[in-house]
Amino acid sequence: MKAAPLDALLAEIRACHLCAAQLPLGPRPVVQASARSRLLIVSQAPGRKVHDTGVPFNDASGERLRDWLGIDKTAFYDPSNVAIVPMGFCFPGTGKGGDLPPRAECAPAWHPRLLPLLNRVRLTLAVGQYAQAGLLGDRRGRTLTATVQAWRGHLAQDVLPLPHPSPRNQLWLKRNPWFETELLPVLRQQVKEALR
Repeated sequence: MKAAPLDALLAEIRACHLCAAQLPLGPRPVVQASARSRLLIVSQAPGRKVHDTGVPFNDASGERLRDWLGIDKTAFYDPSNVAIVPMGFCFPGTGKGGDLPPRAECAPAWHPRLLPLLNRVRLTLAVGQYAQAGLLGDRRGRTLTATVQAWRGHLAQDVLPLPHPSPRNQLWLKRNPWFETELLPVLRQQVKEALR
């Protein structure tokens, strides 16, 4: 029996070695998706712990993100609910200030083939500056803060830009209390409606 187009593509992505020579720990593409996914999370790239486990957002960032979304692990890790498609599918390595940016060749190689197959998605979350650059292009603000502050305009196009949920972003969250008071209640409601 022939695999469905999405299943075949996901198998191809998981076997990818496109930038293997540049990956300090080797390739281990991490992606979650289903033809029934209703919430799409486009994020940066897996961190070291996610690389080790092969489970997306299986770290402190994931705990915070699930709290922001108002959903538990069972709903989050059900591909019929949530597709998780990073800008880079593999851990890119660590630099001076944290993880390196996603590999530049990854999203152009896979997103144009993968994203159109997720045609039941009702809400897309652009998590972090790399996802916002990839999804919003010239519609994003000059900074991540400016892009997230303009969330109402992006939501009209079924995209919500979010900061990265990393514990390293604690200072950003303190400086931008409107994120918690204004955006998070709307985010939770939008996620609830998307998954209904």
